[in-house]
Amino acid sequence: MIATIQRRYSLDEYRTIADTSEEKCEYHDGEIVTMTGGTVKHSRISRNILNLLDNKLQNTNFEAINNDLRLWIPDYRRGVYPDAMVFDGALQFNGESQGDASRREDEVLNPVLIVEVLSPSTEEYDRTDKFRMYRSIPSFCEYLLIRQNKIFVERYSKQAQVWTYRDFDGVDQSILLESMNIELAIAEIYRGVEF
Repeated sequence: MIATIQRRYSLDEYRTIADTSEEKCEYHDGEIVTMTGGTVKHSRISRNILNLLDNKLQNTNFEAINNDLRLWIPDYRRGVYPDAMVFDGALQFNGESQGDASRREDEVLNPVLIVEVLSPSTEEYDRTDKFRMYRSIPSFCEYLLIRQNKIFVERYSKQAQVWTYRDFDGVDQSILLESMNIELAIAEIYRGVEF
């Protein structure tokens, strides 16, 4: 993240700006944060993980979505763009409970899996504050953090309200995503990525 505009914006003002902006920007409880561009490694890893998830989840109730869809975190009034998300069944949209007039088809509420490809400028945020905010989402139960500068993937998984951690650093390893009962090969996550 490069620039934060200094004045505070209402959510409606942010949505108007986000709908017409050529740059992707997040909403952080009154602040608009412009997102930076990614690297080739980041783009390849993001593409690979989305393709893997999409292929593995065919003919299931799960759906993988890319980073064009905003995740709304109500408890923190944040609208963010994870690199990938997976949903179990129907997507829940922000505003559905208030009726169709306020329903936002660009803001989802209920991922089970969130994936972040780590960048030097966002790694600490993704690991700490962002992860804390994600944990306020009732459906959220698995988190993947993928480094782009070396083979290293971290998986956080929630069972019975307890989060567990495991990391993977071997190209011959696979990650079991328990919420979907699928395995992702580390070699496929990093396919085409040179170090």
